[in-house]
Amino acid sequence: MKCQRCTKPATLHITEVLPSEKFEELHFCEDCAKKHLYPASGNTPKPAGGKSSSDAASEDPGGKVCGACGIKFVEFRNSGRLGCPHDYDEFQEELVPLLESIHGELKHNGKTPLRAPAGKDGRVELTKLRRKLQDAIHRESYEEAARLRDSIRGLEEN
Repeated sequence: MKCQRCTKPATLHITEVLPSEKFEELHFCEDCAKKHLYPASGNTPKPAGGKSSSDAASEDPGGKVCGACGIKFVEFRNSGRLGCPHDYDEFQEELVPLLESIHGELKHNGKTPLRAPAGKDGRVELTKLRRKLQDAIHRESYEEAARLRDSIRGLEEN
């Protein structure tokens, strides 16, 4: 599919919701999409602090690139899939408002497993006991390991 404004291939597909439950599909190349999304400046927003145009491209959300997997933010927006776990850190500024608008929260408040401890203190205690258990196993202190194992089971059952 070609861009609606020029002859380049369309890489960004936008569905705009119009009044009266109508939709408009727009198909743009990356350059025309920037002009459509940032009409006031005609291109990407001008960065504060007088940075060069190459710095401006890296500050454009669509131009940000993950150093680990090489995915651009605009590619994530098109596909809805991130490339690697590092993308959450790399695109944090753009993802936080997006997640808030989709989920209403940034913290998961869903169901928890029945065996999970009730409070946060219980989870912290479980984590400490599991670390001590691993340490006891490495030291070959099996009596202490058995005692820690029993303590962990007791916390998991409550």
